[in-house]
Amino acid sequence: MAFSKDARRAKIRKRIRAQVKGTSATPRLSVFRSNKQIYCQVINDENGTTLVSASTISLNSKGQNKVDQAKQVGISIAERAKAAGIETVVFDRGGYLYHGRVKSLAEGAREGGLKF
Repeated sequence: MAFSKDARRAKIRKRIRAQVKGTSATPRLSVFRSNKQIYCQVINDENGTTLVSASTISLNSKGQNKVDQAKQVGISIAERAKAAGIETVVFDRGGYLYHGRVKSLAEGAREGGLKF
């Protein structure tokens, strides 16, 4: 039985979300990757609230490739999270492979000072 890419990703995402839960002490850093943009949010799953968010839309990153843009988004989310008093998070790759833009965003967030 063949799955579409979206159905396959949804299956993987469901499996990841069964393990990864964001709490008030360690919220979840969730990543969404579209063809043109990359978005991330720090989420408290106990309340169902988004604490901070960042994306390539909010950055002025014209002329950079997508991997470099993702790293800038990671640094930006780390700065915003630290300003909100968040030091540690759990990383939710959202069903995407830990490679390319997702990996770059995670490295940028670590470089910005988030621990996960």
